[in-house]
Amino acid sequence: MSPRSLAHRLARQAVAVVLILSASLVSLASQAETVAAAPPKAVAATPPQAGATAGGDVRGFVDAHSHLFSYEAFGGSLMCGRPFHAEGIAKALTDCADHHPNGELAWFENFTRTGSPTGTHDPVGWPTFRDWPAHDSLTHQQAYYTWVERAWRGGLRIMVNHLVANRQLCAIYPLKKNSCDEMSSIRLQAQRAREMQDHIDAEHGGPGLGWFRIVRDAAEARRTAESGKLAVVLGIETSEPFGCRQTLGIPHCTKGQIDRGLDEMYELGVRSMFVCHKYDNALCGVRFDSGTQGAIVNLGNFLSGGSFWKARTCTGPYHDNPIEPGGILPDQLAGLLPPGISLPVYPPAPHCNTKGLTSLGEYMVQGLMRRGMLVEVDHMSVKAADRTLGILEAAGYPGVISSHSWTDPGYFDRIYALGGMITQYGHDASHFVAEWRRTEPLRQARQITGYGYGLDVNGMGQLPGPRAGNSADPVTYPFASFDGSVTLDRQRTGQRVWDVNTDGVANYGLVPDWIEDMRIIAGPDLVRDLAAGAESYLRTWEAATARAARRAGETAG
Repeated sequence: MSPRSLAHRLARQAVAVVLILSASLVSLASQAETVAAAPPKAVAATPPQAGATAGGDVRGFVDAHSHLFSYEAFGGSLMCGRPFHAEGIAKALTDCADHHPNGELAWFENFTRTGSPTGTHDPVGWPTFRDWPAHDSLTHQQAYYTWVERAWRGGLRIMVNHLVANRQLCAIYPLKKNSCDEMSSIRLQAQRAREMQDHIDAEHGGPGLGWFRIVRDAAEARRTAESGKLAVVLGIETSEPFGCRQTLGIPHCTKGQIDRGLDEMYELGVRSMFVCHKYDNALCGVRFDSGTQGAIVNLGNFLSGGSFWKARTCTGPYHDNPIEPGGILPDQLAGLLPPGISLPVYPPAPHCNTKGLTSLGEYMVQGLMRRGMLVEVDHMSVKAADRTLGILEAAGYPGVISSHSWTDPGYFDRIYALGGMITQYGHDASHFVAEWRRTEPLRQARQITGYGYGLDVNGMGQLPGPRAGNSADPVTYPFASFDGSVTLDRQRTGQRVWDVNTDGVANYGLVPDWIEDMRIIAGPDLVRDLAAGAESYLRTWEAATARAARRAGETAG
């Protein structure tokens, strides 16, 4: 059978599996849930201090990688709950219809949480929140806007909200209300971001008066953070930007599409962007996932482009994540493999993706630089990341970021040398502190004081869990924010009270508690570096904008 015929047959089987799963779930999709009326919104009495030092540096934290509006992605029915609702919290924080009555049919939630498609949970969100949100529950809303507000009051000054999409995950999941087209999903999420900004503005007296501000350039971001508000930067993390997928190595996009797409996204307010995400596309090869998750993503790579990942044994110092041979597909997805086809066998690790940055990928990197946008190197294969950094180095372009620990650490020094920014994935407190300490000499050598985190909230990754062995030195409530301007007690929403010592970061509101937990085990130096994170991010962005302007002038001259 030809590869193209095989791809067509696989697509037909995917549709069949989707229909089978739909039949078992869709009967619950129309069930209505009775909810209590939303109470008045409670706002802390003390606002945070303005976010600048006497010397003019912004003082506060940066989260360079989160997904507040991913509930509209993947077809719009995979993730449960919303970050806001015009009718209040009782409408926003409800479980998915197919999770009722006891979570037994929520196979995707169960699998991502426990590794098994079977399980149960209490589907009631507001007002009891018995089982969700939780740090390890990946399909339930973790970033309701009042929880983000608590993090802002605790010191957050810059948040990069990545608009996210994945066409294959959308196609596989049986329930959907939105298009699987990735760019359509991104446009919808950008719309939702501005609707939430308007919602918050209305609560605070009118347009421009809220604490949540979507910014379009570094100067606006600096002014926003200096005033003590939250500067929200829009980014994109998607596998097929501008339709740049591939089938059997044949690209589905052109340079013209890339230019038109970048122009549209820039006009939309996007200023940071990934070139590839989970699947090899027409632009670049990806950094592999490992284990069972890797097997699932590798299947997605096959569904997306008609071929599995291609890997070689690395001979150099840098490598991608290993493709483990023990990865097993869950029953719901194993049926997508046609008869006689299994996951491929790979050579010994360490593994490197044979695919790097394509000519179209190079064109997109150049396009990002021309517009002064930030280039995200996470998720690129080492072959693609090496070439991308080479292009940036040749141009002297500092606008590069590794936002959530998904690039080879060997590239950190090159990123810092360019003037770029590195923010660490939101690991548990002990793990995060260990990585901060490990990379501190690099920052000292490059005279970079700031550090940050990429929490990846609502991004199908766990939030920080409770610190092991914390009974001897727990977070004690109430505690003061890093600048002493706000006192934070245990977070309460509805009938539920959370404690970071036992719950970890169950939702975004517990980020200040997580930082306090890290202060307990690492001391004030860690908090000092995190509080300089927003300034470091702004300097990278400002330098990228300035370099783009100089390049434009050089070209015009």
